[in-house]
Amino acid sequence: MDVPSGRKRKFLVVVDKTPECHVALRFATRRAQHTGGHVTLLCVAQPGDFQQWKGVEDIMRDEAHQAAESLLHNAAKTVNELAGLVPELVIEHGRPADCLLALIRRDHDISILVLAAGTGKEGPGPLVSLFIGPGMPLIPVTIVPGSLSDAAIDALA
Repeated sequence: MDVPSGRKRKFLVVVDKTPECHVALRFATRRAQHTGGHVTLLCVAQPGDFQQWKGVEDIMRDEAHQAAESLLHNAAKTVNELAGLVPELVIEHGRPADCLLALIRRDHDISILVLAAGTGKEGPGPLVSLFIGPGMPLIPVTIVPGSLSDAAIDALA
């Protein structure tokens, strides 16, 4: 995928509470730093499925949004401390896979999705599985082993 002249490519990272998120974040940050790119951080707010009272549903949505903001700000701080970059922050509401695909379709400057594979017995993770299936991906995907150390990531990126 060619990036039009004058545009910097964006490395997209999905920010969540998984241990491997740190690996993807560090790898994308170092790649952006070494290639003159940008980092876009996506966090999906997932409120619980509670539909009996509108007021309770709104409170749960607000709490999910605040939790997503907190995760994004911590990740943005990491990006800034590692590389002096100010990442783009995106909060979406819904299912992570749906929100991720919608963002990729909407933002044509995103050129690489960086995911870290889970290290547990559950497998690589739902997003990694999504992008290795038929008909995917919409953009190049870098899947980083979730068990890499910071030093190994820095050497690779």
